[in-house]
Amino acid sequence: MKSWPLVAVPQLNKSFSFPQISLTNSKTLKKELVVKKDLYRMYVCGITPYDSTHLGHAATYLTFDLINRYLRASGSDVLYVQNITDIDDPLLERATRDNLDWEDLATSQIELFRGDMFNLRVIPPAHYIGAVEAIDLVTEAVTALQATGSIYAIEGDLFFKNYSSPDFGSISHLDKESMKEIFSQRGGNPTLAGKIDPLDCLVWMAKRENEPGWPSIHGVGRPGWHIECTAIALKYLAPIESDATCIDIQGGGSDLIFPHHEMCASQAKVLTDKDLASTYVHAAMIGLDGEKMSKSKGNLVFVSKLIDSGTDPMAIRFALMSQHYRLDRMWTDELLEAATKRVAKLRDAIASPDVAPTKPVIEKMILALSNDLDTPTALVHLDKWSLDTTSGVSGGDVKELVAALDALLGLSL
Repeated sequence: MKSWPLVAVPQLNKSFSFPQISLTNSKTLKKELVVKKDLYRMYVCGITPYDSTHLGHAATYLTFDLINRYLRASGSDVLYVQNITDIDDPLLERATRDNLDWEDLATSQIELFRGDMFNLRVIPPAHYIGAVEAIDLVTEAVTALQATGSIYAIEGDLFFKNYSSPDFGSISHLDKESMKEIFSQRGGNPTLAGKIDPLDCLVWMAKRENEPGWPSIHGVGRPGWHIECTAIALKYLAPIESDATCIDIQGGGSDLIFPHHEMCASQAKVLTDKDLASTYVHAAMIGLDGEKMSKSKGNLVFVSKLIDSGTDPMAIRFALMSQHYRLDRMWTDELLEAATKRVAKLRDAIASPDVAPTKPVIEKMILALSNDLDTPTALVHLDKWSLDTTSGVSGGDVKELVAALDALLGLSL
């Protein structure tokens, strides 16, 4: 599937030193140094395209864009892969509700998403893979799981025994009753008759009446949600046999910790006898004016609509970075207004004929970002630099700072 256009990222002066980045690992619940490597493999779960990009999506993809930018700026390469679940129950349900062709709905929302990511200056993935184009990968993965004895059928549907992995539950840290409750809320069916265990997950769904299906060795049908990401990650990130884990970073919103990332990891463990990722990183949720932002509440704020109304994409990006990625937080008009003013002051300072020293502020930004993406602190340093500049302090190289703002924070000013 076509990704969005490339985002040009400037090179920083090689005199800057980059500490190893530390990130909070959901599996260990600790902030850990990420081992220095020449090449990092990062997989981030994409959207199900039945609605356009809302601020929760944007916050998630900005988080991993910041990781991507930091690792690249530090001299490493990043192989970044993202999926898009372009066939799933929510998409079909929305298409039926609105009397739309499901493929047309998916296409329209994917185009909006691409535009939003480009406008927010998110570096595109090297591989942007749809579930439909990955069906052969999914059926191969299911066949490989069958060979381990971890697959069974219920009326033509195929299920994976999650407890085939001895590590199942180690990412979410939930007890089984909590798992069953969350599973039922997020696409699972723990009470389905015939299941060996309530938490076993669907990997291949036999074709239903009036729904699409694709021929395969497992019959006509379509992929389950979790196996889609497992198969794509293992194929396109090409794990190295000598590495202790399949990939370096697995990411997404915190709502994916369970069941999605837990079940992807259990499948990968059975397929490879390795942990899927060294580090599991999750961005927190975005609310609106004191309430959880959700489709059911109808209070989603869409990036495309904000931009169409005249909002500066860099102000949106700044606002989302003004609070820490791991903290559940609220989006308000006041937050956006404050970010817009801070961006305006930064632009004014950059336009000054003489600017305050730039090397110290860049070094402080790098240090803040290396500390679990502490963007709030990085932006406060920029505020101070803007104030110093407009107060008449001089001695800096504005081109150096402009390059750093773009390379590290994705702010093109």
